[in-house]
Amino acid sequence: MDQEIDIVKSIRQHLEIDSFLTGDFAVRGEGLVVEYMPQVPEQEAVSENLEQVQIKDTQKNSDTHMTKKDAITQLKELSSEIEKCRDCELGSSRVNAVVGEGSVSARIVFVGEAPGANEDKTGKPFVGRSGKLLTKIIEAMNLSREEVYICNTIKCRPPENRDPKPAEKQACRHFLAKQLEIIKPEVIVALGSHAAKSLLEVDKPIGQLRGKFHDFYAQQGAEPIKLMPTYHPSYLLRNYNYNSRKRVWEDMQAVLNELNLPVPTKNPTEK
Repeated sequence: MDQEIDIVKSIRQHLEIDSFLTGDFAVRGEGLVVEYMPQVPEQEAVSENLEQVQIKDTQKNSDTHMTKKDAITQLKELSSEIEKCRDCELGSSRVNAVVGEGSVSARIVFVGEAPGANEDKTGKPFVGRSGKLLTKIIEAMNLSREEVYICNTIKCRPPENRDPKPAEKQACRHFLAKQLEIIKPEVIVALGSHAAKSLLEVDKPIGQLRGKFHDFYAQQGAEPIKLMPTYHPSYLLRNYNYNSRKRVWEDMQAVLNELNLPVPTKNPTEK
């Protein structure tokens, strides 16, 4: 049975990689109509993924002397605090605060800049077209959204999706720092230029930042966390070509290598 599950997972992973790099998105016209055809995993593979999450959670929480229950409780308390927050004008203009979701013991945290309209409506991060593409990337890494954690630097949607103001970024920064303190990821993936520049407090284009790890300090005196900047899924939707997908996949391979996780033996960049 274990061998059959491994085969199913391997097949699914290769399908996701091929799908991501060769493109099963149809982008048409100025309205950017995107068709998404997700791969549906076998139930056994899903069950094994959840078992792996539980094993990783137990091992990690044992090492940090924090139980999974404690971490969940702390994140719930933080969520309530974020939902009540009115430290900037975004707290009054948004529909829902978008705190984040995923494993409380995730080894990888994906961080975007701010929620969009779909996220504001649902209260969940990356649920629109960009979210579907992010899911595809995560699954190509042989992971699931349940095994990682996904959030944004800003917890409320700026009106009309405008760029967050400096004061708004500052008001939310301690919330992200607390999330990272609870989850204790080994790697952060900064999705897009805005998120990368905000986290690293630099003013460099994403093309100069991506492709290598940077040290991120959630707060003064904290241990550094490895941070890998990469292109935002929305950028890929606008520039859905082979080269852009190849660069993102190279960044994700570097993340897998950093965590000593299996990297596909098949070269997914081959046409």
